[in-house]
Amino acid sequence: MNVDPAVQRRLLDLAEVDAELTRITHRRRTLPELAEITEGEAQLRVKQDALVAQQTTLDDLNRDAKRQEDEIDGVRAREDRDRNLLNGGSVAARQVTDLQHELETLARRQSALEDDLLELMERREAVELDVARAGAEVDQAKARLAELGQRRDTALEELETAETRRTADRAALVGQFPAELISLYEEIRAQKGTAAALLRARRCGACRLELDRTAMGRIKAAAADEVVRCEECGAILIRTGESGL
Repeated sequence: MNVDPAVQRRLLDLAEVDAELTRITHRRRTLPELAEITEGEAQLRVKQDALVAQQTTLDDLNRDAKRQEDEIDGVRAREDRDRNLLNGGSVAARQVTDLQHELETLARRQSALEDDLLELMERREAVELDVARAGAEVDQAKARLAELGQRRDTALEELETAETRRTADRAALVGQFPAELISLYEEIRAQKGTAAALLRARRCGACRLELDRTAMGRIKAAAADEVVRCEECGAILIRTGESGL
């Protein structure tokens, strides 16, 4: 294939645009925010699980405290009834002794229940602090995720803008080449990635390998408008005064 050398050199512009589009695609897949969001979501789940566990413990303590308070109220009600009976003076002497004994028993029971309730309330207070801390950690994790999401969206928007611009540049460039040349370029690009590169100091700009003497001799002997390719990677080689021919 023979193409004007000046037209061939413009392939370098197209190759640079394609390289940038490839970088944009890679950048979109490997945004640091994506990994940070994945890690942040995992951390949030852990913190939410910890909050649920602490809240469950607190709920259990609240139920225990309510049951304890109800039992204390029952003991107090029983004590008030017995005391009213004693103070009313309408009970027999034997009943007085029984009521006094029962009041003593109720007093001990109430004291024990109140001690248990105090312990429960102290435990509940400690767990309430744990719940508050766990809730704050969940809120912080959510805020961090929101920030990362915003950074990701901003980065993606910037990449989208750059991609749109460079895609337009590519469309304008492609129309400047003969159909046969652009077809070859696209075929190489689909297979190898880099389809055209500068030959500088006997080295291919695509695969970075130095061409041997035989390959350089062949290229040197080729007509100026002949489309030559790297024997190693197949890229179209653009010759200039720096090629070392």
